[in-house]
Amino acid sequence: MSETAGRARLVPMRARDPHEPGRVASSLELFFDLVFVVAVSVAAARLHHALSDQHTFDGLTSYAIVFFGIWWAWMNFTWFATSFATDDWLYRLITIVQMSGVLVLAAGIDAVYTDHDFTVVTLGYVVMRIAMVTQWLRAARAGGTSRPAALFYAGGIATVQVLWLLNLLVPGSIQPFTVILCVLAELAVPVIAERRGGTPWHPHHITERYGLFTLILLGEGLLASANAIIEAVHEHDELGPLIALSVLTLVVTAALWWIYFWPPHHTVIGSFASSLRYGYVHYFVFAAAGAFSAGIEVEIDVITHHSKLSEVAASYTVTVPIAIFVLGIWWIALRANADRVVNVVVPLGAGLVLLDPLIPVPFALTAVFMALVVATLVLRPPVAAS
Repeated sequence: MSETAGRARLVPMRARDPHEPGRVASSLELFFDLVFVVAVSVAAARLHHALSDQHTFDGLTSYAIVFFGIWWAWMNFTWFATSFATDDWLYRLITIVQMSGVLVLAAGIDAVYTDHDFTVVTLGYVVMRIAMVTQWLRAARAGGTSRPAALFYAGGIATVQVLWLLNLLVPGSIQPFTVILCVLAELAVPVIAERRGGTPWHPHHITERYGLFTLILLGEGLLASANAIIEAVHEHDELGPLIALSVLTLVVTAALWWIYFWPPHHTVIGSFASSLRYGYVHYFVFAAAGAFSAGIEVEIDVITHHSKLSEVAASYTVTVPIAIFVLGIWWIALRANADRVVNVVVPLGAGLVLLDPLIPVPFALTAVFMALVVATLVLRPPVAAS
């Protein structure tokens, strides 16, 4: 096998050392993340329009399903890469195929919101997942203690993709239930597979990857801040509120960045259970970050009289994502690295932001509360995770 591998210029996909020194994100991983910027931007933009048009339930439901596809495909590749990345030509090619699936998924998001048509999104998602099946089969072929887990990953992922395709044939009235079934099946595959031998993960590398994706999502908030300035140039009657919204958005986005990167994340994924919690709860953290940018756009619509939402409802489209983001990070990373004071201040601050819609100035209190949380973190540095 080694001779064939040599002639084909392929590297055996053996498990990588989880303690490899100096392990950082590769240029391929960074390139891979870029295509998700497109999918996240489209999903957030469609959520913004749905919320502004008062299609709240449909908008949030569609966003939750679409974002699951984005997050799960990204996360599966990320955990696989930390364990088996070879960076040979075949690994790169299959990764680029996955990226094509992301673009197909992004192209289908509009149909999900307008017609509840998941066909294109599902096809793009399946392309990404089948590409992962081939990666897992390569890992299984290399042998080692991870072979049983790799084989189950390949078989489990392939089986669930059949379920997703069959879901397209299900009548719309029962499709919500079959979607939930497919989601649960996806979530179950790693849980079962890792108990069949396990795969190694590099704590510093994996948490760096999550941090980089968080930066992408927070970048959507900065874009929303810039859009408020752009609108202010054209809406002279609402110049003051739009400028204030832009400033407050920047303050809150910076605070979310500060809170996320305050604790050393690598210390909280030492066991399989803790890594599972870290990975799965990040769905809510990531989705909240994307929804935050959509909420800012809704606030812009309300200020410029282009939304059907009330001011209170519009404020909640901003404050609820902030609270979810902060509570999520506190639960999976921050509390284990914090003292008692920080562990009171952070969740309390997240709860207090929900009071903001009760005052007339758009999320001004939220900016104050988030600044106070950051000030607390500055004064009280992280402690060793227990």
